[in-house]
Amino acid sequence: MNKLALIILLFLALPCWVAAQHKPRPWDDEPDEDTVPHKDVIDVFKSVVKYKAKPPKKGKRRIYYSLLPAPSNIPGGGVALITSTNAAFYLGPRRTTNLSNVSFSPSFSFKGRFSFALRSNIWMLDNNYNMSGDIRFIINPQYTWGVGNGVPEEEKQLLGNNYLRIYETFYRRVTKEWLVGVGYHLDWHSNIGIRSNDSVQLPKFVGYKYGTDGRQTVSSGVSLNLLKDSRQNSINPQSGHYFNAVFRVNPQFLGSSASWQSLYLDYRKYIHLGNAREQNVLAFWGFYWTSLNSKTPYLDLPSIGWDPAFRSGRGMEQNRFRGKGLIDLEAEYRRDITKNGLLGFVVFANMNTVTHPDGYKFTPFHPAAGGGLRLKFNKKSNTNIALDYGFSRYGSRFSINLGEAF
Repeated sequence: MNKLALIILLFLALPCWVAAQHKPRPWDDEPDEDTVPHKDVIDVFKSVVKYKAKPPKKGKRRIYYSLLPAPSNIPGGGVALITSTNAAFYLGPRRTTNLSNVSFSPSFSFKGRFSFALRSNIWMLDNNYNMSGDIRFIINPQYTWGVGNGVPEEEKQLLGNNYLRIYETFYRRVTKEWLVGVGYHLDWHSNIGIRSNDSVQLPKFVGYKYGTDGRQTVSSGVSLNLLKDSRQNSINPQSGHYFNAVFRVNPQFLGSSASWQSLYLDYRKYIHLGNAREQNVLAFWGFYWTSLNSKTPYLDLPSIGWDPAFRSGRGMEQNRFRGKGLIDLEAEYRRDITKNGLLGFVVFANMNTVTHPDGYKFTPFHPAAGGGLRLKFNKKSNTNIALDYGFSRYGSRFSINLGEAF
């Protein structure tokens, strides 16, 4: 554990060593009007169809839309059609107010998987208040390997469940940099059971008795939150840092199947290496997520790929590692290919460790790496179409998304 703690401290300290001198934020000298001389997919479309958009009326608030209909690999096997729509906007001056965004992402496959996701991150004037929401409904057959390092690849089982998530958190600024918040969280799993082999019993297979008996599980709770976010644009951060701490309590009187608590700590650092008009960013992400008692339902245990944005662990399948505690460390380099910003690339690496089935001792790290291409869809909100391919000894995965992984 001492070695593990040292690795985490070195990872979180690395951005401070790289950015020894303070640099102004890339957007500090930008006017409120959008004058970025870059090119995006919308510009290409206008040049092809010879369409000239009408300028917005003076004083009218602008909303920057991005849309991505595309097929993508999904957990549990097969391909799903995913349609992701993002709307970004400012509710105050750019110099003092972060970019708000709302995303809507339905998907379906012909193998029985369906998902509906509506996520929001709203910053009020001068960042005095923030509202964060996440509503999802998923008919979700996907593979499970059990807890800890899990079973070998050839022994994995297809686990089905219907999942409803409702998360809403409200933050208020209390100092110049910090916000505190309260939230409500609901995780409701039903129709839980192994679909690939009727002779396999889920409790025996995973070696975990809570939330594996085939009945529904409900986790309904409240949270206390601490937030610091200087990124200005969470869709594609160019500089700054982010810290979020969430302590969640799920009492039975709120409808939970069992009383349990959890802690989630998330830190991210972004270092802009070039001039303000180009994409040249070194990004770091680390989070620690743990259940604080023994009655957490199996499907609510910390698991790779189940972070708030479902974007961790590129290079391995969602659910591949699950336990009472999870640590994930990621790094990524982002750079433009073309001077106009239309095309770019990323390279990334990540590693995670989870607790063993019999306690809170962590497994060795599970590494992965990969790269991807970026196509600028909307230069006004700096939204990219992200095509990523990650690989590891545990498999590989190709994904298409709107916006960066973190």
